[in-house]
Amino acid sequence: MKTLASYSIKGGVGKTACSVNLAYAAAEAGNRTLLVDLDPQGASSFYFRIRPSQNVKPKGFFTKQSKIENAIRGSDYPRLDVLPANLHFRKFDQLLGSLHKARNRLRDALARSADQYDIVVLDCPPTIGLLSENVFMAADMIVVPVIPTTLSERTFEQLLTFFRKSGYPAQRIVAFFSMVQSNNRLHQETMRRMQSQYKRFLNTVIPQSTDIERMGTHREPVLCYAPSRPGSLAYRHLCEELLRKL
Repeated sequence: MKTLASYSIKGGVGKTACSVNLAYAAAEAGNRTLLVDLDPQGASSFYFRIRPSQNVKPKGFFTKQSKIENAIRGSDYPRLDVLPANLHFRKFDQLLGSLHKARNRLRDALARSADQYDIVVLDCPPTIGLLSENVFMAADMIVVPVIPTTLSERTFEQLLTFFRKSGYPAQRIVAFFSMVQSNNRLHQETMRRMQSQYKRFLNTVIPQSTDIERMGTHREPVLCYAPSRPGSLAYRHLCEELLRKL
């Protein structure tokens, strides 16, 4: 089982769209896939038409007797299951702060389902705390969407700095440009500079797309309702690139 985390300190960068479409594409490619929605807003769960689960609260998620499999729901798509979020997930950091070996709890919880899935995709909230550190320990690859703007560049550097200072393996971090406007000169200049400075950017670029923005209306991955459009093709290429790296 391999674990991918869609993560960014900054909100609004396309993190959940990445999670949803990666999970769908991985399952479509033949992998038994689990999407774990760790964001209390539950956007990934919403896109897959799955209601928030009240069966798993923070305390039960991270105990040795964790029964997270009881909260996993099948989706409308073959080989794709979802562990939906609920508002109780906002208390993850508070709970983790009271536990022994707090940074390994998510990894241990996911390991109990290792024989059931090939790929686990984590949709993470845009915070940096104990839950994030659990993600850093559990993920084989941390996939960071970066809008090519000054603020996104700054938060990407903050993440790399945090990894260096905290001793996390920075080689797990890969990034891709998200919400790119092809006719935006600032976007193009920022991409060239960051690709030169950081050698961890993927080749795939996700365009700014109204098709992707309509995911909330359709409540399904863009790969389902607009499979031949540029946004869908980009996400499919992104999934292929990431699976090759895994």
